[in-house]
Amino acid sequence: MIVTQTERLTVRLLDRSDAAFMLQLVNEPAFIRNIGDREVRDLAQAEAYTERSGPLSYERSGFGMYLVALRGSGERLGICGLISREGLSDVDIGYAFLQAHWGQGYALEAARAVLAHAHGALGLRRVLAITAPENRPSVRLLEQLGMQEQGLVDLPKSGGISRLFVSEPA
Repeated sequence: MIVTQTERLTVRLLDRSDAAFMLQLVNEPAFIRNIGDREVRDLAQAEAYTERSGPLSYERSGFGMYLVALRGSGERLGICGLISREGLSDVDIGYAFLQAHWGQGYALEAARAVLAHAHGALGLRRVLAITAPENRPSVRLLEQLGMQEQGLVDLPKSGGISRLFVSEPA
């Protein structure tokens, strides 16, 4: 099911058919360095991880991580979605893309669409984002989204200090 679309991208619900893609994504060195090691090493673990990130989250919260694909071909590029994270007062936007697709504006395009969906269709007044302090590309993307930095936060199970950003539409 499609959540939102842009000129180039389809943002849709994750499902079991995305497990092999998720296995590849969560084991990329940049994912492990910037987001964390999810310890997903085989297809069965990827299926369980995909289920938690998508369908179980949709049932529990009404949102979760979404698959981002090229609109024409359906090629999977990454994920972008919304998370209820322990230690944060509001929903958090998150994203990760295969490194082969970096530098083409896909993450920004998807994040803009998901943020608009969060504020519009879901009626979320505030949306937060966190990133590792040294993750300059992610900081730049959050600034391009118009999110305002709120300082540093130390979240449970996050592996250290993160920079906190907030989006509140006027």
